[in-house]
Amino acid sequence: MRSTRHIASKEKIYIYGKHALMEALQHTPHCLLKAFLAPDLHDTALRALLEKHRIPTTALASGKGNGLVGKDTKHQGVIAIIDPASLLVPLESFLASLDLTRNPAVAVLGEVQDPHNVGAIIRSAAAFGLSGVLIPRRHQAPITGAVVKASSGMAFRIPLVTIGNVNATLAALKEKGFWIYGLSMKGTLVLGSDAFDAPAAFIIGNEGSGIRDKTMENCDATLSIPMHPRTESLNAAVSAAVVFYEWSHKHPEALREESRSQP
Repeated sequence: MRSTRHIASKEKIYIYGKHALMEALQHTPHCLLKAFLAPDLHDTALRALLEKHRIPTTALASGKGNGLVGKDTKHQGVIAIIDPASLLVPLESFLASLDLTRNPAVAVLGEVQDPHNVGAIIRSAAAFGLSGVLIPRRHQAPITGAVVKASSGMAFRIPLVTIGNVNATLAALKEKGFWIYGLSMKGTLVLGSDAFDAPAAFIIGNEGSGIRDKTMENCDATLSIPMHPRTESLNAAVSAAVVFYEWSHKHPEALREESRSQP
């Protein structure tokens, strides 16, 4: 699938920390443009992978890391530049790669603004065996170093799918047989009561306003999470994790499959 990566822009972003760079080197080295390493970094495995994939490296001068990723960021003497567009898969090629007979599930982000929520949703989607995370190009937090960090490197393991209009995307998913679920605290379908016996798309809306009205109209069902009355709601990322877990409970085979497509 990597030969069909969609190049959306020439933007470059920084990722940081040993774990994030190792995940990128092991799963998507094509997205790496350059690495900055502290001179006293003694990590032979990391340096060997950088050399293997011919990633240019340069010494990270004292204090320079703070200028690149912020003074409060714990970068561990490891910072890299990636091309975020190289992580994004076009919707058409992503859908063509799916085995719909297995009733896969995807997450659809609907104007999620907090990069930490985006990263956490990506991490949960990977953890519970979803096939991909669909990310709109507009009105949505983009892939950044903070998103990669919050995903614990899972942004390099699960397909991130670039989409345009969310409602047009839902129409395309429906044509493929997907059942569209909107996550809503006022949902009419209580989580746990559905068999999830068709391909599923779970929409996670904006942290404050939720799913847009027009998008909600395109949902086949709205899901609510049963909870103690003393709690009004869960945040977007936690809600997504709970729903993904329930889906995986109905599809335990998804936890045994490799979620990221191989080249």
